Amino acid sequence: MPSNTKKATDLKTEAIVLRRTNIGEADRLINLLTPGGKLTVKARSVRKEKSRLAGGIEMFCLSQVGIHQSQKTGNNILTSAKMIKFYENILADLPRLEFASEILRQISKAAEQTDSPEYFEITRECLEALDKKVSPDVVSAWFYFNLVRIKGEQVNLVSDTNGEPLSPEETYVWDSADLSLRPLPKGRISAPEIKIMRLMLSSSLSLVSRIEKIEDYIPEVLYIAKSLNQL
Repeated sequence: MPSNTKKATDLKTEAIVLRRTNIGEADRLINLLTPGGKLTVKARSVRKEKSRLAGGIEMFCLSQVGIHQSQKTGNNILTSAKMIKFYENILADLPRLEFASEILRQISKAAEQTDSPEYFEITRECLEALDKKVSPDVVSAWFYFNLVRIKGEQVNLVSDTNGEPLSPEETYVWDSADLSLRPLPKGRISAPEIKIMRLMLSSSLSLVSRIEKIEDYIPEVLYIAKSLNQL
């Protein structure tokens, strides 16, 4: 007869720490973001001076972790942690540090509602860009556009509020009710901003950050990206 005994499994995966909470005298609960989703693991004795796990579960780093998963109890125990990449430049700049912290908060919240491997990818891309000193405004706009995309919100960058195709000859303003652009003489959104927003929804942050003179156009793009995040 087949056994109904639930066995433990071991998982090896890349991970980014979202949050750490001290428990007991030396343990921690760690919220990890992995390509497979968000996990909560217990790191035993990690706050002791000679812990071999501590260096691999720092904030703002990419790590390779081992996790013992008990299907019987549902507990996840951290068994190994090795740092792959430490995004040290983020810690040296307060605005970058504050926004990187906001990314982790937003992703932690989103990952509770929907499960997508893209959360891990956009988080890693943003941390790498901030570490390489890409403009925080560019990173912020790209992050918010892709966050709403993964959540399933449809941003209309094809036609205006009247249903007409967007024209390089027109200027527009953002209509947050329709999630589309409304024609307006002397509007502050024109062809360059529209092109950048389309690229943000279809291309990597690394590519977008190389757009020539992108910071000249980013204020309006960032305003729209932040407004989308309020939905």
